Amino acid sequence: MFRQFDVNRLVTIFGGSGFVGRHLVRALCKRGYRIRVAVRRPDLIGHLQPLGRVGQIHGVQANLRHAGSVEAALRDVDAAVNLVGIMHESGHQRFTEVQALGAERVALAAAKLGIPLVHMSALGVDANSASRYAQAKAEGERLVFAAKPDAVIMRPSIIFGPEDSFFNRFASMARISPALPLIGGGATRFQPVFAGDVALAFADAVSGKAKPGTIYELGGPEVRSFKQLMQSMLGIIERKRLLLPIPFPIAKVQAAFLGLLPNPPLTTDQVELLKSDTVVSEEAVREHRTLEGLGIKPTLMEAVLPSYLWRYRKAGQFSDRFAL
Repeated sequence: MFRQFDVNRLVTIFGGSGFVGRHLVRALCKRGYRIRVAVRRPDLIGHLQPLGRVGQIHGVQANLRHAGSVEAALRDVDAAVNLVGIMHESGHQRFTEVQALGAERVALAAAKLGIPLVHMSALGVDANSASRYAQAKAEGERLVFAAKPDAVIMRPSIIFGPEDSFFNRFASMARISPALPLIGGGATRFQPVFAGDVALAFADAVSGKAKPGTIYELGGPEVRSFKQLMQSMLGIIERKRLLLPIPFPIAKVQAAFLGLLPNPPLTTDQVELLKSDTVVSEEAVREHRTLEGLGIKPTLMEAVLPSYLWRYRKAGQFSDRFAL
């Protein structure tokens, strides 16, 4: 990989218009890199342009289901990042196709062109999991390393930030619902990590600070249960809600119906995911394959969550006790 702050180097980011992609584009632009955002609809990346200088960011059409478009997006670049992933299946977007075979196509193209690759996976991936998401992510890692043994793989826990789909979803529910569900009793443990820290880890890997052929596990400074996360969120938005434990079998039945919606709030596959903790392993800590190992100090949730969850308060950006 190339040197940090090596101005005018070109990086292709697959999925660069998404949640983590926006943070990574900003981080790499600050380091002087030129960014090629590879997405299915390059006409929809206008929101990224203010993150860099004029001409520093441009979009190209690419679809991970088509190897030719993937290779075309990687021509004449110095590094590649694959952030593409889905949380639920719909239409042609299937876990195996996107997160396993799609990841393999990127890795094969990067290997063919001699380009360093940083790949996004997730904590909790397991080829033997009952979750198809976790299976596909694990298969994606295997195929990436098979095609490109010197790739760097990043496994974050749940990611929080202004556009996240976790805290925003439950805070939105809390505005209208008298109760929030604690699936499986709310005992599942997470290690929430700030999107900006994840982006810095990827940027450092692109800059050559990560060890090739290594899996990094990215977590925040604290491990908390699902119930504790809901309690923290409710405290920030200043709402009192009943936290209702729901056994996994009942949650799965409910998810079977919710999964029929166009943008389902819960699927049966996500219920399976919630049966496993997503925390950084002791082995990764010992081997310095963490944020701290890259020299990044993890950001506390309480330092970021109020900056965007305030809109779910009854009094908006003002605390109830100061509201007129």
